[in-house]
Amino acid sequence: MAEQPHHQRPTDAINSYLPDKAPSTSQVLAVVTLVPLGAVLLCLAGLILTGTIIGLAVATPIFVIFSPILVPAALTIALAVTGFLTSGAFGITALSSISWLLNYVRRMRGSLPEQLDHARRRVQETVGQKTTEVGQKTQDVMRP
Repeated sequence: MAEQPHHQRPTDAINSYLPDKAPSTSQVLAVVTLVPLGAVLLCLAGLILTGTIIGLAVATPIFVIFSPILVPAALTIALAVTGFLTSGAFGITALSSISWLLNYVRRMRGSLPEQLDHARRRVQETVGQKTTEVGQKTQDVMRP
């Protein structure tokens, strides 16, 4: 027996996109609060964009007229700011390098006597062992 095709109602397709349950009270309050706020902020953004375009249209001829003065002045200020920032960065780098070096030397100087004592003990132990070995060999040789 052949299967019959499954017939869907037109509303079934639409209902598949809808949620199974109704939105909660907090979700409704969030939408009611945020939609007007978003609309107000969008209007303010549009007004600011309009004001910026008008201001740019008014200021462009002034920039063109004064460009022989403004361009070198802007370049001079930009180079001066860049120089000060670079100088500060190099100064901070130098101070941190000197600080690291001083701390490194202090740590090495504090552990240097301990290292010297350890090395001296090892040398004495080695010399003592060699002396004992040489003494035993000479005794072995001198015994008849």
